[in-house]
Amino acid sequence: MLTLEHFKKFKAKAEFIKILKEHKTEEQVADLLKTVDYEIELKKLQAELVDLQQWVAKYKKRVCVIFEGRDAAGKGSSIRRFIEHLNPRSMRVVALTKPTDVEKGQWYFRRYIKKMPNPGEIVFFDRSWYNRAVVEPVMGFCSEEDYDKFMVQVPEFEHMLYEDGIVLIKFWFSISKEEQIKRFNSRLESPLKRWKFSPVDQEGQKRWDDYTYYKEQMFSKTHTTFSPWIIIKTNIKKEARLESMRYVLSKFKYENKGNSGTTLLPDPNIVQRYHRMIKQID
Repeated sequence: MLTLEHFKKFKAKAEFIKILKEHKTEEQVADLLKTVDYEIELKKLQAELVDLQQWVAKYKKRVCVIFEGRDAAGKGSSIRRFIEHLNPRSMRVVALTKPTDVEKGQWYFRRYIKKMPNPGEIVFFDRSWYNRAVVEPVMGFCSEEDYDKFMVQVPEFEHMLYEDGIVLIKFWFSISKEEQIKRFNSRLESPLKRWKFSPVDQEGQKRWDDYTYYKEQMFSKTHTTFSPWIIIKTNIKKEARLESMRYVLSKFKYENKGNSGTTLLPDPNIVQRYHRMIKQID
């Protein structure tokens, strides 16, 4: 058993981990070790992201990372880990609200174009133009004509971004129906998270199969060689955060890459391109 004396002995994290490993007979200790290992790995990957951002700023690159997925899949919490130590002067998070009356009368992509990265900048989209591919048709927020027009235009729109030099990374955070309801219940029980739960979330569970249909339509029509969909299995949140970071880092040849000493290749059991998915969890 761990006692107070054990905790008094260590002066550094490495010593603390050693003591824990000598007494990892209890389940709680094993869980704590996992958390410690996660935090160590997270800091290494965040250091790599700092190096990536400096390279992006130095060479005036434009990087756009979009996070899509069902409600409670962990998009927002992953973005927070991505940006935790980045320079806010060359990084932005975009989370648009519903379009205004004026925006509804404009070309659908216009309000997203205005948020695209400037030279030397990384932009993270917490949901994106793909609202029209899944959420809007499922919830009746757009007409069938609007949906059909979007599905024809989106590959062309993304090809224009590609030709203009924007690096676009599209994540789909995949969560099972059972895990989603667990997270919904957790939100309702927590006064700090209750604001995240909305009637749309509740409808998402009821219309799970409709979401699945439109999600598959989206993948089949918008997964391209120049803009592929990257599926992240997110039933284990911490794994999803680390592996999505690894994927982004693996896509660039920035200066000082690998100095953190951790692997920058994502786990293929957690991160896969859409067309390589044998079985999806959502």
